[in-house]
This record gives sequence, C-alpha cells and structure tokens, in this order.
Amino acid sequence: MNDAAEEIYTVVMNHEEQYSIWPDYKDIPAGWTAVGKVGPKQECLDYINEVWTDMRPLSLRKQMEANANNDG
Repeated sequence: MNDAAEEIYTVVMNHEEQYSIWPDYKDIPAGWTAVGKVGPKQECLDYINEVWTDMRPLSLRKQMEANANNDG
C-alpha cells in the first residue's frame, strides 16, 4: 500500500482567499489559515474544487467590483 495515498492533509486559505493543501503533520506556513477540512489528498482537492468557484484573488475581485460600481 502506498503511504502517500494515506497521508492526511489540511485545506488552507490565504488572505487572498486562494486555497491549497498542506500536510497535516506540518505547521501551517505564515499567511495561511486552516479552513476546517482535513482528510486524504483527493478528498481535500475535491473539497477545494467544490468551494473555490472564483479563482480570482480577493483583491482583484474587490477592484473589479469597485470599477463596476463606478462605471454606472
């Protein structure tokens, strides 16, 4: 059996609301926060695929929203 397939990951998010996974046994890097999802790699990737529907960084989304509000 492949140990890598059994490794547990934590889903993390940065200040730009971008997602990633991080091995559960390691400390989460500065600038990233756990979002509450922990599990096997594929399960975590599936979760990210489900919840991360807008790939644009938060700052870009806010800028585009401000520009749209100023145009009309």
